[in-house]
Amino acid sequence: MAVKIRLARRGRKKAAQFDIVVADARAPRDGRFIEKIGTYDPNTNPASINFDGDKAFDWIMKGAQPTDTVRAMLSYRGVLYRKHLQLGVIKGAISQDVADERFTAWKEQKDAKIEGKRTSLGSAKDEARKAALAAETKVKEARAEALRIKNTPVAAPAAEAAEGETTEAAASTEGTEEAGA
Repeated sequence: MAVKIRLARRGRKKAAQFDIVVADARAPRDGRFIEKIGTYDPNTNPASINFDGDKAFDWIMKGAQPTDTVRAMLSYRGVLYRKHLQLGVIKGAISQDVADERFTAWKEQKDAKIEGKRTSLGSAKDEARKAALAAETKVKEARAEALRIKNTPVAAPAAEAAEGETTEAAASTEGTEEAGA
């Protein structure tokens, strides 16, 4: 019996979510399975991959073959690297302590990288929101200024122009009086 670790689809149309299952290769995609080991949600950014790494490792060591997509997930989470290290222990190339130490170091580095991506996506989202708010404020101020200009009485500029002419006339008459004195 060939055993596969594969995805079983669930969720509504155009919003798929998947279960990561261990199933007989002859069983239908969404049909019978031996064990459910996790879930995968590609709709989030970054995609949510939640599975029991120990169960996946046990099935891999027993000979279960992952599909291409699941292989990428297992590699991303370090299950295949752990298998690689465990085969080295079995062959006697390294000790179990060294293998565990290498795996924990790799896992910490990978978790830091994932967290860095999450924070960068969050900060990029905040920056985009602030930029949109600033652009919206600028447009709002421009509209308010245009409305203020539209609502000012038209007679006021004409009165100011007429007042300016009378001021100029008064200044010119004062200048002639001073010159005549």
